[in-house]
Amino acid sequence: MPEGDGSHWFEAVADHLGGAYLRYSFTYGTVSEVDAIVAALGLTEGQRILDVGCGPGRHALELAGRGFQVVGVDISSTFIDLAREGAPEGAVFIVGDARLMEFDSEFDAVISLCQGAFGLAGGPGSDRAVLDPDGAILERIVAATRKGGGVALSAFSAYFQVRFLEDGDTFDAGTGVNLEKTVLRDLTGAEVETDLWTTCFTPRELRLLCDRAGLDVTDIYSVRPGDYAHRPPDLEHPEFLVLGRRRT
Repeated sequence: MPEGDGSHWFEAVADHLGGAYLRYSFTYGTVSEVDAIVAALGLTEGQRILDVGCGPGRHALELAGRGFQVVGVDISSTFIDLAREGAPEGAVFIVGDARLMEFDSEFDAVISLCQGAFGLAGGPGSDRAVLDPDGAILERIVAATRKGGGVALSAFSAYFQVRFLEDGDTFDAGTGVNLEKTVLRDLTGAEVETDLWTTCFTPRELRLLCDRAGLDVTDIYSVRPGDYAHRPPDLEHPEFLVLGRRRT
């Protein structure tokens, strides 16, 4: 994806992957992840949930199947088309940029999981005029939540990334952004070499960003896809799960 064409770099990734995204092992834990989020945020059937960076809609569709009213937003029209296929009543999917969301206190809870939006704001297509684009996304997430409502978002761990830096990865210590060079396969098996830019965080950074955005953090877990168990931050897990409530 060349810089300067107005697109976010992730759009080209999603266009190539399409439905093959759901073949990657990190997507297999949807049910257990939703179980954990529903329990941690105390969600009840019928509540209105926003899924920011919903991808093909795996979390949103699971929530809709449990009786929640869900809106999914993703920058990729390819992923939104997939999410809309067979979507049940109560699930609405919108093509949109998380950086530009204008929801105002409309949802009982907002989620952004598996680096669906938060953590992907760096790299080509990012807004160079914004000092902290991921923080700006977090502010839009919190603004969409009603006062007292819950927020759950995942973020890559800077501790884990540096400790287990893989061959070919380049970690920018100044920005906390990791550049991963990988090969992605579509549904036909066609391969394309791809650059992935992901911002990594420490728990302290996450708490400061949340405080600035008006989110009171209730807990931060160390997690991995499919395993959202309640454990304190450590160096052994690739992600953090941030749980909080919009300040009243």
